[in-house]
Amino acid sequence: MDFDYSERCRDLQSRLLAFMDEHIYPNEQAFSDEVARNGREQGTRWIPTQLVERLKPIARERGLWNLFLPRSERAPEGLSNLDYAPLCEIMGRVWWAPEVFNCSAPDTGNMETLERYGSEEHKRQWLEPLLRGDIRSAFAMTEPGVASSDATNIATRIEKDGDSYVINGHKWWISGAGDPRCRIFILMGKTDPQAARHQQQSMILVPADTPGVTIKRPLPVFGYDDAPHGHCEILFENVRVPASNLLLGAGRGFEIAQGRLGPGRIHHCMRAIGVAERALELMCQRLDTRVAFGRKISEQGVWRERIAESRIQIDTARLLTLKAAYMMDTVGNKAAQAEIAMIKVLAPNVAQQVLDWSIQAHGAAGVSDEFPLAQQWAHNRTLRLADGPDEVHRNAIAKLELAKHARP
Repeated sequence: MDFDYSERCRDLQSRLLAFMDEHIYPNEQAFSDEVARNGREQGTRWIPTQLVERLKPIARERGLWNLFLPRSERAPEGLSNLDYAPLCEIMGRVWWAPEVFNCSAPDTGNMETLERYGSEEHKRQWLEPLLRGDIRSAFAMTEPGVASSDATNIATRIEKDGDSYVINGHKWWISGAGDPRCRIFILMGKTDPQAARHQQQSMILVPADTPGVTIKRPLPVFGYDDAPHGHCEILFENVRVPASNLLLGAGRGFEIAQGRLGPGRIHHCMRAIGVAERALELMCQRLDTRVAFGRKISEQGVWRERIAESRIQIDTARLLTLKAAYMMDTVGNKAAQAEIAMIKVLAPNVAQQVLDWSIQAHGAAGVSDEFPLAQQWAHNRTLRLADGPDEVHRNAIAKLELAKHARP
């Protein structure tokens, strides 16, 4: 396996690192301040920040735009999964940075879905403005009334009525729905409850301004509501959309989900590795500038153990992520399903452990807003649930492993 980055990737790495140093890290506090100021002066925190909007044209001019989407005529700048990995990792070091480069979830997964499974009209109407960064999107799958880790439980109904589909259901934790620029939902629901278990579900495009779509509230994550992005609870009540909005065909929701979630999962892992790297960096800086009991804390054995273990775990997660990316590029997402499942378990857990040690190294400051660690901890903890909980991925890995050794 060749994990070497292309010359173009290395050039983009150097440009992206310079952009982060120039525009992202110096503006972390300014981003939070602007969101708070919007709440005071505009009466709502749920509006786009001028800071991010100012940075987007600069990123685009520097060729740091739409890097995530491989093999698309509409996004010729898109990289392979292997070349995108180190860039996604760098973007992930600051939670709001990926939007600056039009590489943020859930838009990336939705754009991949539209590119793979949408009609030419879907692409013209929704993919192209998403690629331009003119609008944003959300993916409506999780429901409060069922265990959504088993997607066959999804109960939202998508019922045919003439040349339309009518949707009724209750969704929550719909990331991105709080942003006023969110114009389109990709929704998963049941078109035929009597069909075979994995042929009951379908995916359909629902414009956000369709009558019957009601955003009830944003849901906080460990106290963070992530305005203006948000993770929302939504009601779909007699929502009528054209039958042509159905993606790929009735009963093919699981097929689409597997195509969508593979890239989405690996992108989460790439960003999680960036979070872990930054947490280790901050840990080392803190330990090397603090003295306790007559010597630098960095000289004490327990912290050397934790620093060493952090490096081992981060590099392990990165190498497995690169292997998964390489396989996705060379043999396809289905053949890489075990590797994708493994990194989806490993990377968030590694990041969570390194974050925890880094918070401990910072003492009380680690749980405050003086450093990015507390918010990163909250964001990263959700990744052990998002796009499938650890338990589901471990079960999938075990099934694949057992199949290798099954007796004929």
